[in-house]
Amino acid sequence: MRAAYYEGSQRFRIGDCAPVPPGPAQVQIRVSHCGICGTDLHVFQGHMDDRVRVPQVIGHEMSGAVAAVGDGVNGFAPGDRVTVRPLDYCGSCPACRAGHSHICQKLKVLGVDAPGAMQGLWTVPARTLHRLPETLSLEQGALVEPLAVACHDVRVGEVAPGEYVVVQGGGPIGSLIALVARREGARVLVSEVNPFRRKLAARLGLDAVNPCDTDLLELVNGQTGGAGADVVFEVTGSASGAESMARLPRTRGRVVVVAIFAEPPRVDLHRFFLREVKMTGARVYEPEDFEKAIEVAASGTLPLGSVITDVLPLEGVDSAFRQLESGGEVMKILIRCGD
Repeated sequence: MRAAYYEGSQRFRIGDCAPVPPGPAQVQIRVSHCGICGTDLHVFQGHMDDRVRVPQVIGHEMSGAVAAVGDGVNGFAPGDRVTVRPLDYCGSCPACRAGHSHICQKLKVLGVDAPGAMQGLWTVPARTLHRLPETLSLEQGALVEPLAVACHDVRVGEVAPGEYVVVQGGGPIGSLIALVARREGARVLVSEVNPFRRKLAARLGLDAVNPCDTDLLELVNGQTGGAGADVVFEVTGSASGAESMARLPRTRGRVVVVAIFAEPPRVDLHRFFLREVKMTGARVYEPEDFEKAIEVAASGTLPLGSVITDVLPLEGVDSAFRQLESGGEVMKILIRCGD
């Protein structure tokens, strides 16, 4: 079996790996596809060196089929098509005891804090598995994890039919948030500086503008009768995004912070005070978000295939990361891990 090892300093090595047999309550998966996400880019750029033990296999957006099961595993058998909700929680901290294990105070993310999916065979806790329907391709099955992020974000944002939603950032997560919000009946505007991503948003049927040459506040006010946005999703992680997320919501509107900010941003809290705006963080997802994402993906109602701009073999992982880092004409790249 082969794997892509992140070795630090923006370097990958493709090499052999010894499959880990599944122990009690574990499942071994034959990985089909693995997507590259923003967190993986943070790893590649060295921002998470305190968590990643190099050399390490990374990656957590995946699809595959069960290869073997350990003792005590019920409900899954070899050949079952699955994806992984890559959160390993302790079950005993205050967050877990309160029913919020997805934000466990000792949370380990598989593919970051532990070996990930960019390998032929991956062994994980059985409790992390979700079954994929036969009607969903394994390529699109690898999009379930980021789609679950979007489903969680839209649920946390309490998006309702007829509401006006602004998504700041038209990358993979922002685009999926926009698609899910539109599916919930909202009017959606995407703010994105990358021209390729704006064109892709238009092909997805979304309204998209460049905030560098558009007065976003004037546009939003013009489309809402001066009220402002019902919900703003901040997905850019930029200083300008933090600034505009405070200006755009209506009175008692909502802001959902999705992005990871490399540096603490300046935020106009006085604006939150004036309009009684509610701000919520949205980190990952819960089991119900994964099930919702699988249902939505299998329904064929979202143009998920259009979000995938390339599928590369395992040997192309370094090229894939450099393409994504360049910010050019690329959206979601999948790595084909299977034979």
